[in-house]
Formats: sequence, C-alpha cells, structure tokens
Amino acid sequence: MSLPELGKLKASVFKEVIFPNLGAEDETVIVKPTHGVDFGVVDLGDRVLIVKSDPIFVVPEYGWERSAWFAVHILASDVATSGVPARYMAVDFNLPVDMKKEEFATLWRAFSNECKKLGISIVSGHTGKYEGCNYPMLGGAAAIAIADKNGYVTSAMAKVGDKVVVTKGPAIETSGILSVMFPQVLEERYGKEFALKAQEIFWLQSVVKDALVAASIGIREDGVTAMHDATEYGLWGGLHEVATASNVGMVIYKERIPIREDVKKVIRAFSDFTGIDIDPYKAISEGTLIITVRPNKADELVLKLKNSGIEAAIIGEVVSKEEGIRLVEDGSERKLEYPEQDPFWPAFFRTVELLKNK
Repeated sequence: MSLPELGKLKASVFKEVIFPNLGAEDETVIVKPTHGVDFGVVDLGDRVLIVKSDPIFVVPEYGWERSAWFAVHILASDVATSGVPARYMAVDFNLPVDMKKEEFATLWRAFSNECKKLGISIVSGHTGKYEGCNYPMLGGAAAIAIADKNGYVTSAMAKVGDKVVVTKGPAIETSGILSVMFPQVLEERYGKEFALKAQEIFWLQSVVKDALVAASIGIREDGVTAMHDATEYGLWGGLHEVATASNVGMVIYKERIPIREDVKKVIRAFSDFTGIDIDPYKAISEGTLIITVRPNKADELVLKLKNSGIEAAIIGEVVSKEEGIRLVEDGSERKLEYPEQDPFWPAFFRTVELLKNK
C-alpha cells in the first residue's frame, strides 16, 4: 500500500516498513511501537517508563497561547491514556526563519505554563531556526511518565466482555479547529454569537482529565482495561485500532454515541460550504477518549466522568475477534470498516481555497 497523501500512516504500512525495523533488540522494551497504541513502555524493574513522541504542532492563526496549549495536550493526552500523568518532557523546536523573538517568547512561556499546570517538568531539548522549517510542524517532543509495574494500561489490553465507553462524542478536533480557523463560515450561516461560542470546542481537544478520572476507578481487572484517543480517522478509526491492538472484536450501537449539538452544526455548515460530506464519525477527533472497562464498573465509570463535567456513554461491548467489528444502526447490523480517508483534511484545504477566491 502506498503512503497517504496526508496524515498518519495506516496499519499495513506500519506493519510492512516500521515494525520490522526497530533498532536494537532489548528485552526491557515491553511495549514496542504498535499501530493503535499511544506510547511505548520500558521495564525499569519494579517500575516502568512510559514514553510518547509527537510533532510540536503550532498554528499562528490559533494565537500563540492557544497553539502552546494544543501542542502540550497532544503529547500529554497520549501519555494519560496509560492512566498515568506525564511527568517529564523533552522538547525540540525547529523554528521557521521568519519567526520573531517576541513570538517565540510568547509561545515558549505559554508552553511552559501549560506544562506547569499539568505537573510536567521540561528536562531537555533543542531550539534553533532553520531553512525549510515551517508551520504547523515546528519539531517534536517526547513526554514521559513513570508508573508501577502493573499500574498502567494500553489500548492493547481490552478483554472480551468489556463495555466500550466514549467521552465527548465524535469530531471534537474537526469542529474545534474549523471553528477557530474559519469563523466567517459559521458567522455567515448561524450568526456571530454561535461562531464565537463554537470556538470553545477547541479547548475540548484533550483527554488528560478524561483518562485520569477513568483510571481512578481502578485499572486492568479492577476497572479500566484500555484507553485510546480517537485522533486521525476519528471514532471509527479509533475503535478499530483498539480492537486490532487487543486482538478482539466489538459491537457498537450508533444511537448510543453522544454527539454535541454545536459539533453537529459546525459539521453541517462546513459540509455545505465545501460540498464535502464530513462524516463526523470518521473525522479527526483529538479529545474523544475510547475506554474499555470491566462490565461491573461501566456504570460507575460513566457516572464519575459525568460528575467531573465530561459527557460519556456506554456505546457497545467487546466480543471475540471472530465476531468482527460491527455497527448496529437503525435495527440492522453491518461490518464497521476502517475509514479510507479522514474527511477533515480535504474539507480544511477546500475551505482555504474557497475563502481565498471569495
């Protein structure tokens, strides 16, 4: 399979190219790079080291403070899906040549302040300006946590019989970014008040709180068995990734999945504006947490999330691999396919094109 035009590589490319080539073998690496698993784990004896890397994603149009928040939470969210908060970060900023000192200072201070709020210490890094570097990818960073030997979960630990819980609903990142980047589309459709309010969706693009609240009910046999942030390819992609990593199947009931009214309106507006059908269930959704949990703890989990101000619902159950990944909709059942494309990207660039020519 060829590489996608944009976005994360699919499992087939990962399996063919990346997984067979992971440097030196080391038995202390107990969770290796795996498609659909958000981090790696190194055995330190009685404790483990949890490590995650990602690009530093900075969009000046968000504003420097908002960009810094987003960059930190992308990393911290993936580590938090272990049930353990990130504690350290190593940061590499490769800055564009036209970036001004004042701009970088604002970005860096906001980045540091957000790390401080989350209890993350910045321990090392590199910063420089280089030809060929440009927004939004300004380098990369690694977030690190330390946990007890059995004090974490991965998205490969879901068990048959678990309930599947989702937080916030689909298309959080899609609607949050489109609302901030192109408010004029929403203002023209729904008015200025809604356009301003919709930009608040942006701040939902984190699962740090979701994951740590979930882990507080217990993990593994005592509660939560797996967690995964539904990023590229959206909720449908994320569910596939958990099921594949855990070697299980799932039955998902579409009518049980919550979807925010403001998200529905944003998706509708941009689908109409671009002429692209933005399926919210296939669209990138940083901030939507997929959780599998032992059935006797599922109701407690949903209640605890809701009491913490996080919308959540039980949307299905984990079944055997042989039963496949299935979607129940309007009383009928069908195979749930992994999305061929995330509709966010074509909708985003089509909006840019249409507004430029307007």
